[in-house]
Amino acid sequence: MTILAQLKAGQLAGATRLDLACGLTEFPREIFELADSLEILNLTGNALTSLPDDLHRLTHLRVLFCSDNAFTELPQCLGQCAKLSMIGFKANQISHVPAAALPPQLRWLILTDNSISQLPDELGQRPLLQKLMLAGNQLTQLPPSLANCANLELIRIASNRLTHLPDWLLTLPSLTWLAYAGNPVEMAVTLTAADATPNIPWADLELGEVLGEGASGIIRKALWKPHALPVAVKLYKGTITSDGSPLHEMQACIAAGLHPNLIKVEGRVVGHPDGQAALVMDLIDPSYRNLAALPSLASCTRDIYTPGSRFSLDVALRMARGIASVAAHLHLQGITHGDLYGHNILWNATGDCLLADFGAASFHATTDTLESRALQRIEVRAFGVLLGELLERGAGAVSEDLIELQKSCCQPDVLARPSFDEIEGVLSSI
Repeated sequence: MTILAQLKAGQLAGATRLDLACGLTEFPREIFELADSLEILNLTGNALTSLPDDLHRLTHLRVLFCSDNAFTELPQCLGQCAKLSMIGFKANQISHVPAAALPPQLRWLILTDNSISQLPDELGQRPLLQKLMLAGNQLTQLPPSLANCANLELIRIASNRLTHLPDWLLTLPSLTWLAYAGNPVEMAVTLTAADATPNIPWADLELGEVLGEGASGIIRKALWKPHALPVAVKLYKGTITSDGSPLHEMQACIAAGLHPNLIKVEGRVVGHPDGQAALVMDLIDPSYRNLAALPSLASCTRDIYTPGSRFSLDVALRMARGIASVAAHLHLQGITHGDLYGHNILWNATGDCLLADFGAASFHATTDTLESRALQRIEVRAFGVLLGELLERGAGAVSEDLIELQKSCCQPDVLARPSFDEIEGVLSSI
């Protein structure tokens, strides 16, 4: 309310970003007084159902967040905003996406957790589209025109009603991070790993401090009393995240099994007083830290590394081998991680590393089909991006073999990329 009062008093002149979350039911016209400077407008967490037809008067507007409001249609006025490239309307009640609502510079579209059953074919006529987040809707198909989006790198279509993955999707030259769990196409895969997971009674755990919190749940330190063992407990939320359902994440975490570069799952919690789903996992040594931070609004699909980050060739190779090995292991179990990124890798000074966060993981057939091979090679491109980031920050001469491997992993012909078994072979020879 203080910011709204300042806006109405004309005290925000020259502001490039405005955040308003104060129960708004109407768009404050005073925002137009910032037309000469405003680039980022965040109206998340209000009760808005519409935006003004003359929104295009905000001529510098690049980013618009309107999540957690009451829109039933993506506003058509967005399409008239010449510089608008990022749109976020998560958790509204949107059932209709008009073609006119898609601005020409569209790069990043978030429509997670709505009621959308169809998208306009014009979506494929936005050549800059790089990130498309559609989890938690009612889609039975994707516009075939998306096959034209050569820059599309990240797609989230989990928890929809897709019965198959279209052929064109699996041949997109830049597709790198794909999540499709919770669709009929994925549910056809038999899942048995969860049945063999030990049950751990809630009463056997003594919870301690919060270690971290993400979109899918809260991780807390705990004591597993019968074993007098310090562990980590992840308590899952029930809501749809940008990646999909937290319960699908838990399923994938269990099915991943054991590997030196995975955080070990000790068991599934039963008997939580509120029926909340939870897993008990090994407590990670405090010497481990995140390799990178999440992408920014500007970087879109690329992680942010600490300025001055440098890795010796030995450390970079050790991490690359570890991640290639665990990715090969997951693919053998019929799992694609879907979010193979530096921000989901924990590492220590010697290059030991752990791949975490299965929020975007999906299941595929373990048999060698064109579809399973393509899904795996899409993830190979994610490894190629990661390898490139490590090599860019290398503290020393980089071998030509590594450079060639990185290029091979990122080549536009999906099926021409190497498998993780082949990648491991190259890495072990260096």
